[in-house]
Amino acid sequence: MAEPAPDDALLTKVEALAVELARLGGAEIRTALGTLLEVAYKGAETDPQLLKDPVSEIDRRVETMIRARLAEEFPEHDIIGEELDERPGRGHDWVWAVDPIDGTTNFVNGFPLFASSVGVLFRGRPVVGALWCSTSHGLSAGIYHARKGQRLRFEGTELDRAPNPAVRRRLAGVPDAAPADSPWDLRKTGSAAVECAFVAAGLLQVARFAAPNLWDVAGGVALVEAAGGAVWEETPDGWRPHAGFGASGEDLTHWRAPMIIGEPSAAEQMVRLARQIG
Repeated sequence: MAEPAPDDALLTKVEALAVELARLGGAEIRTALGTLLEVAYKGAETDPQLLKDPVSEIDRRVETMIRARLAEEFPEHDIIGEELDERPGRGHDWVWAVDPIDGTTNFVNGFPLFASSVGVLFRGRPVVGALWCSTSHGLSAGIYHARKGQRLRFEGTELDRAPNPAVRRRLAGVPDAAPADSPWDLRKTGSAAVECAFVAAGLLQVARFAAPNLWDVAGGVALVEAAGGAVWEETPDGWRPHAGFGASGEDLTHWRAPMIIGEPSAAEQMVRLARQIG
């Protein structure tokens, strides 16, 4: 039997644990940064040309620690992580999507722009997000977090940042080069989670992702929605407002789809441009 929709008391508990897990990831990252890391490249064993998807010993260590802590509180919940394949609660209404280090290429190169992301879905809809980011609107590392029905927070404090009206060209996060006549000044950070957090916090007006995995964006989508932003997904029928992960019945482990997030009007503008490009 399906669980009833969670009330705010349960969501508060889930959010507190998500923040704890993101903070755990951040602490491990900070301790390891600057040390000599063991780094492997996914798929490089069979194809030496595949050196674009690194994974460090810290990625696996953090995810293992997060899974162990989560099992203490919600052992029946499902977990989908980037590094480990175990699915303790396949088919459960609650799914935790974990990316221990989003922006691993930045991390292993010592480029200080990465995140530890925890997203929580209930029946495919993001209801909690907690992202530890290596930097923030306040120039310090910390956690952006939110739960459904509540405002975006940074380290427990509500965040409400209005854009400076004197800035006539805002920033947009993009996965690759874009036309020179873009209405935005473009940035590529190397971390989808960071870009989600920065959109939610108003640092980026909009962002586009080519084909993220669930763990890349699940936590960030919760933040964007809590901040009043819009989320679009490209489906086989074209661009549509995001209706939840796995809405078409696919296994969430394999979910991938182009997405656009941002202030509602900016997101719609980027969707129109994406439709024109085809």
